[in-house]
Amino acid sequence: MTTTEDQLAITTVIARHGHLVDDGELERLGELFTEDVSYDVSDLGGGILEGLPAIIEASLALGAGNPLAHLVTNIVIDSIDGDEATARSKGLGVNTDGSLGTVTYLDDLRRIDGRWLITHRKVLVRRAPLGGRTASAVAPEGSDG
Repeated sequence: MTTTEDQLAITTVIARHGHLVDDGELERLGELFTEDVSYDVSDLGGGILEGLPAIIEASLALGAGNPLAHLVTNIVIDSIDGDEATARSKGLGVNTDGSLGTVTYLDDLRRIDGRWLITHRKVLVRRAPLGGRTASAVAPEGSDG
């Protein structure tokens, strides 16, 4: 059974990501991710990072190329089934030059020792409005076209 407590705990884990990364508190990422997390940043050109040490190493290597701010919003919990959950959220990255980037986070979570942690995250870059769909590809419901 899904509880409000589970929903709040999952939402908090996802939202906390931006705070910890932006504050440089990479040693605290274990509060969000399992030790063996799979963090897929292939869409950003970074491949799949396996485990917390790989995430920390990649973050430090990127250095000043990291966004100044990771803003996580529009968190939606798609499913909770026992100790497993899936969620998606939107991310805005504010870069040092003032430009913005947008992503979608797709997360798999597991409850371990009473805490929800992300076991897998896929980051998808938003490159086109409406997911790249055009007017010719979308027919309103009830229309013949």
